[in-house]
Amino acid sequence: MQRKLWILLAVLFALQPCLKAQINPVTGQSLGATYNPISTAVPFVSLAPDARSAGMGDVGVATPVDLNSQHYNAAKYPFMKEDFGFSLTYSPWLISLVPDMSLAYLTGAYKFKDDRSAIAFSLLYFSMGSVTFTTEYGDVGTEYKPNEFSIDLSYSRKLIDVLSIAVTGRFIYSNLTLGQYVSGIDTRAGLAGAADIGLYYNQDFDLKHGQEGTLMAGLSITNIGNKLSYVSNPTEEDKNFLPATLRLGVGFNWHVDDYNSIGFYGEVSKLLVPTPPLSSGTTDTAGNIIYLGNPVECNVMQGIFRSFGDAPGGFKEEMQEIMWSLGAEWWWRDLLAIRTGYFHESKYKGARQYFTLGVGLRYKMIGLDFSYLIPTSQVSGSNPLKNTLRIGVNFNFNRSNRNANLPTD
Repeated sequence: MQRKLWILLAVLFALQPCLKAQINPVTGQSLGATYNPISTAVPFVSLAPDARSAGMGDVGVATPVDLNSQHYNAAKYPFMKEDFGFSLTYSPWLISLVPDMSLAYLTGAYKFKDDRSAIAFSLLYFSMGSVTFTTEYGDVGTEYKPNEFSIDLSYSRKLIDVLSIAVTGRFIYSNLTLGQYVSGIDTRAGLAGAADIGLYYNQDFDLKHGQEGTLMAGLSITNIGNKLSYVSNPTEEDKNFLPATLRLGVGFNWHVDDYNSIGFYGEVSKLLVPTPPLSSGTTDTAGNIIYLGNPVECNVMQGIFRSFGDAPGGFKEEMQEIMWSLGAEWWWRDLLAIRTGYFHESKYKGARQYFTLGVGLRYKMIGLDFSYLIPTSQVSGSNPLKNTLRIGVNFNFNRSNRNANLPTD
């Protein structure tokens, strides 16, 4: 017992610098109450691209499998009821600010005959609409349409009947400047490769009065890859981290009767990217600004491990970097679904806070999904996420010989 006590005291002593909220020496303000968002390259790969999850507060790592699981946790695919299918989702993006920006998502999945493994692919395309470039003298230049896209391929397999694993490879292309000279710098398209890994647990069990339930849990780490740059001869400062993200989630689906089922889902996520330092408001003897925190110039693996304890504001700011979301879904006869959810991000880390609503329709092999976003965070002027709508259509199929040996009526 005494040995355990000494170990506990040693751990608390080691964590003390991280747990204590730091104070700006000039303003006296807690650094945990300072706006300090984490910026990354290609943030479009972190957006919820499908209408079903978007209708449930962007939850997806531990929800029932669907064709769009590739974005959240590809380990769900071996639990598909159907054998293969594809889905397409479209969303006008930031429509309150820009009339021609959009996000499109195409996915497809195939479950092998062994009923234990699956492959899936996806294409995520982000169009920024028309952008007019200006010359270095301020003259109007050529009009272009910058775009970004990512292509994924995953393999998933059941380790045991209730647990599966998946790995995903991703190619990312981001062309924001179309090779233009920007402030006298020769630019190019950004290229990156990334990988995901996911685990998914799905257990059915009996409840009282003949009812059934399904418990789900999921973990995924997405977008682990090389830094991305838009200049021809980049220095370390020109390279940007991809939005590597850790997701943890749980879910419970209650099959109320033969006609109704209700699901409740929760998820937490965190960017695995270093937190930028903050200016202390003071300078050294050479006139250089003194920063609080660590510089972000490090390799990808260092950045992942540092992301858990490098916030200038200490433990309080680290907790602010955790995003969370809740979602619920009611199904009637597997034909009609009503969804709602809530997503929360700290006001000091981006202030994305919104309720979501969604509707799903299924008839035989065809499905339609719709979602709508209602911002709740207070921002100056109109919230850019206002009126965000996603529309999705999916098709699910079974192999023609799947039921060949079953008795007929």
